[in-house]
Amino acid sequence: MTERRLSLIASLALLPALAACSNTAPVDAPLTEAALDAVEEDAGAPRDQLARQIDDLFTQEGLGETRALVVMHGGTVAAERYAEGYDAETRFVSWSMAKTVTAVMIGMLVSDGRLRLDESVPEPRWNRPGDPRGEITLRQLLQMRSGLRHTEAGNPPYDSSEVRMLFMDGRDDMADFATAQPLEAEPGAKFEYSSNTTVILADIAARVLTDSTDPDTRRRAVDDYLRTRLFAPLAMDSMVAEYDANGTLIGGSLMHATARDWGRFGEFLRNKGSYRGSQLIPRKWIEFMTSPSPRSGFYGGQTWLNRDSGIDRDETLADRGPETMFAAIGHMGQYVLVSPAQRLTVVRLGHSDGEQRPRMLQQLLDIVELYPET
Repeated sequence: MTERRLSLIASLALLPALAACSNTAPVDAPLTEAALDAVEEDAGAPRDQLARQIDDLFTQEGLGETRALVVMHGGTVAAERYAEGYDAETRFVSWSMAKTVTAVMIGMLVSDGRLRLDESVPEPRWNRPGDPRGEITLRQLLQMRSGLRHTEAGNPPYDSSEVRMLFMDGRDDMADFATAQPLEAEPGAKFEYSSNTTVILADIAARVLTDSTDPDTRRRAVDDYLRTRLFAPLAMDSMVAEYDANGTLIGGSLMHATARDWGRFGEFLRNKGSYRGSQLIPRKWIEFMTSPSPRSGFYGGQTWLNRDSGIDRDETLADRGPETMFAAIGHMGQYVLVSPAQRLTVVRLGHSDGEQRPRMLQQLLDIVELYPET
């Protein structure tokens, strides 16, 4: 997969100060032609209001840099805007949004009968007699409750497990680094967000798709499967996935696609695995991905949910948006927000640091809340 809510009380508290500064209510600057051109005439929400909220997302100070925004309503593009230097052909890095793509790939392998959700996984290192990691199931990996030792965001950064895996001693064979970790909790007992866990899932997919240990063969097997079963049917032609030196998909962090293609992926999830009448994955798998796990009401199967500490990851912010909304979320403010109740997918791509991100998400949710639930 990172943000949500300025409370109404806090907003109202500002009114006396504003009134003291002036007897005249503040007036928004006229919308520019570029701001209006970003929104379709029939956008499914009040056009001027939508244009205003999108313009604020791109221009307000303190929100970071929004580089791309795509709003899809009812299956069509309702609004689309890019910052200078970016356009509809630009590929944007996923960061942790890739985790949700990896979960779909695993679901297809389960549907094919090549993996089982509640059986121990085909990881040779763990399947030795007496190794307690042999009890870890696919479900537990998907729900981030494997029990493996992990630190996602350490201080200093080089103490972080995912930094070591991605950029330091684990970078050439990321799955080897990730699967070598000992247990720090009983499998299934606790939630711990882990980019390394998703690399383990990607390695499992490679092991299922080929017996070869040759890096190029492993890479081709996974890449061909993703392209044939997911990217090509969704017309996600821009998608480029990265692999490590051992041919393992970097499934938790590094996929690149245009904003429109990230929107297509969100629409695929919104329609529970269906695209233009073709059911690419069983509906029940998407329902599994978007249902809370036993150890985290805010997280499903490699997917963030709109519950406390979920999409916003901040318990101090009030809930906003439908409870059924879910998201693929990435580092520095990458979002594919999906709201089935509003027939809505919103993609925001850019760069917001830790301080900017909560405010940016509030603005993004202002856009979401212009759309009624149906």
